[in-house]
Order: sequence, then C-alpha cells, then structure tokens
Amino acid sequence: MLFIALGATDAVGASCHFLKIDGTGLVLDAGVDPEEGGPASLPRFEIIHDHAGWYVDHAIITHAHHDHIGALPVLIREFPHVQVHMTRATRDLAEFTLPASARLQARKLKEGSSSHEPLFHEKDLEYQSYLYLTHELETPFDVSGLRAETPVTAELYTAGHILGSAGVLLTFEEDGAERRVFYTSDTNLRPQTIIPGGSYPAPPVDVLILESTLGADPEAEQTTRKQEERKFREALQRILGRGGTALVPVFALGRAQEMLAVIDRFKERGQIPEDVPVYTAGSLRAIADLYDKSRHFTPRRDPDFQVFGVDQKRLPRSNSGKRGALDGPSIHVVSSGMMFERTLSNWIAQQIVDDKDSGILLVGFAKEDTPAARLREAAAAQNGSDMTQEVILDPEKGPQPVKCEVHRFRFSGHSHRRDLIQLVEQLQPKKVLLVHGEAEAREWMEDNIQFFYPDVEVIRPQLGEPLEV
Repeated sequence: MLFIALGATDAVGASCHFLKIDGTGLVLDAGVDPEEGGPASLPRFEIIHDHAGWYVDHAIITHAHHDHIGALPVLIREFPHVQVHMTRATRDLAEFTLPASARLQARKLKEGSSSHEPLFHEKDLEYQSYLYLTHELETPFDVSGLRAETPVTAELYTAGHILGSAGVLLTFEEDGAERRVFYTSDTNLRPQTIIPGGSYPAPPVDVLILESTLGADPEAEQTTRKQEERKFREALQRILGRGGTALVPVFALGRAQEMLAVIDRFKERGQIPEDVPVYTAGSLRAIADLYDKSRHFTPRRDPDFQVFGVDQKRLPRSNSGKRGALDGPSIHVVSSGMMFERTLSNWIAQQIVDDKDSGILLVGFAKEDTPAARLREAAAAQNGSDMTQEVILDPEKGPQPVKCEVHRFRFSGHSHRRDLIQLVEQLQPKKVLLVHGEAEAREWMEDNIQFFYPDVEVIRPQLGEPLEV
C-alpha cells in the first residue's frame, strides 16, 4: 500500500490522504486549511495528477467539519468519476454546510475581505450530491477501483467526535495475506453530553493512521469533563446571580449542540434558574434540527434528547433587538467559537467586555491572534494586576477595557494524548502513521508510542512524500 499525505502534515488543516492499493486509488477526507485562503487552502491534488498511474476511484469522508470536507467539491471536479462514501448524518450535514461555505466565500470576495475567487459555487453542488453514497456503521462495503487487482472493503466505526463522524477500517489482500488499515480521523474515546464515545475494530490492525491533535497539550489529560462542567456551571451561577450576560461562543457544528445540552442539564437539576433565557441564532439552529432528526439512527447517549427540546429563543436580527436581549440575566450560545470579526459572538463580546457583571465563557480552541485568543491573553495578563487590560476584538472598534469575567473550559471533541496511546495498545498495530497534529504534538506521540511499544514502527508522514506501508 502506498500512502501520500496531500494536506498539511504539521497542522490540523486540509486533512486528505491518498492510498494506492493494488490498482485502487482511495482518498480519505478532503478538507481545507482554515489558515489559508483560495487555492492555497486545498490539498495537493496535483500530486495525483502528476503520476500517470495514479487516480481516485473512491473517497471516504469521515465527518462534516471543513478541515475534513471543505475541499470535497473540488475533489469531485478534479476526479469526476470518484464515488464518495460517508454516513447518512454526514451527508445531511454536508448538504447544509457546503452550500453555506460557497455563500460565505462569495460574500467575502464581494465585500473585499478576501481576494480569492470562491473554490466552488452553490450551483456546482447541485449535481454532486448524487455521488454521496451512505453506509451504516460496522457494515462492510466495496471500495475496489476499476483497475483493482484485489478487492478492497471499507467499514465505518463511530468516532465519538461530532454527529455522523466515523473512523474507517480498510481490508484487502497484499502478497497473499490479509491486511487491515484503520484511520481514526478525529476521534474521542470518551462520551460527550449527546454523542457517546467512539468504537473501534477488533485487534489487531496492520496500520493505524492516528490523529495527534492534542499531542502537545498536557493540560487536556489532567482535566475531566466532570470537572469542566462544574467550573462552567459555577461561572454561569456567578454571572447570572449578578444579573449579567453570559456569552458562550461556539463552533456551530458539534460544540453548540453539546453546550445547549449541558445548560439544559443545569436547568433540570435546578443549578441555574429555569427562567433564564437562552438565545441562539444562525446556522447552529439549522444544525440542531439535523441533530434532532437523526437521533434515532445515529449513536446517542439518550435518543429521546432533542436539542430543540432545550428552551431557547431566537436572537433578534436587529442591533436594537440584540441589545434588548442583553438586558438582565441571559445566556447567549452563538458562533463563531473563535469570535471572528463580523460574527455574533464578536458583536456581543464588544457590548459586554467592559461590563463587570457579565462574562465570556470560551469552550473551544482558539488559534493564535484570533479575537478569542487575544481576549484570553488580556484576561490572563489582568489576573494579579492592578491595571485594567485592553483587547481589540475588532480593529474598527479599537481597544476596549476587559472588565467582564473571561474563562476557558475544555469541552474538546478529541481524545487527549494518553487516550490515543491507549488506543495504540487496544488496536495492536504493526505501524502507526501520525497525522492531523502540529510538529510538537506528533513528536510527543512518536516518542511515547516508541517508549511504551518499542515493536511498533512509528512514521510521521510529510506532505507529498510517498510511503510504502
């Protein structure tokens, strides 16, 4: 089997891996790099085109986050005969998120915040969805290529990351022996509030393609979800008790629905007032509807739980209406999670950042120099200081004093690094390919796998490097 990473290898963006298996060309995921724009954000599909004997017969998309699916329309354009495989829930999410991405790209070009032509347009997606083939979990399906010299089967296992997310088991014969390759994609061994933890194939596997997202994060393995929920609840109790506004910036897919479930649990237990309004808006409401409609055919901790069963109000569209919603104690669960400029979370943060009664509760990862990261840094600098720190949430607004509470909580959809090491023990691979992690994260993972399992060969693929595995 030949393995080539087509996306960034020392980062978490543009997840895309090409496998050539005795005449079958297979792509695992087709994501974009959120750090880049335009063509630079895409996987290196030209690497396949540059080899006369390489082609893509099948693509398997593991979930609907843009760093795994955002380049799918381009992949289909580049390789028109490709068949695309995913879970039913991922297909339903893709049919919402990809058109939304096309509209966002067109809007950014029109308003001048991007100089890049959209990678694809809504009309391009109209004829592509017929290529999306859906499969039940743990049910083998054929992904052999037209020129396959040996049959290749695939099987999806729930990944515990977001709705519809899956790991991929590939089975085929090579040199007269059966080989088993498992790709974790983004995975979470532990249950969240809505989504249960991942499931994995029976050992052993020959090759484990393993994510490394939290490999450089020692704090993640030292915290538990129970601890984080308690701290989150206590912060809400303080803010609401003062009559303040609690802003919870979220990623619209996954984190938003999980946080609404957590808040609902607090209300049911009487830990925060039942009559405190919870405001939501935008795409996360449409995605919540998909969560609810799929609750009986996707893995759930409680199939009867509905996101729209959580008492919530639609945030008014007008600025005056939104300002009115900030009066009195309230909770606002809105995107974006990193509080990018011209998003609801950024606008609300501008209104409350200098209000000592209010609070901004960050529940997701924030890249360096995003508004959420700048806010965290200002709040950290303020601790133990007599001087009020300032933050620039939007250059047009300028510096603002940070007087509200600011906290970060760990509600990750990824397994921490010790759990990933445990997964190596569980699956007993001969080889591990470390992907989807920054250089420091993959280095830590490699060192520790080799220490605990010296018989396992550990490989850190580099972009475009062909590897015989």
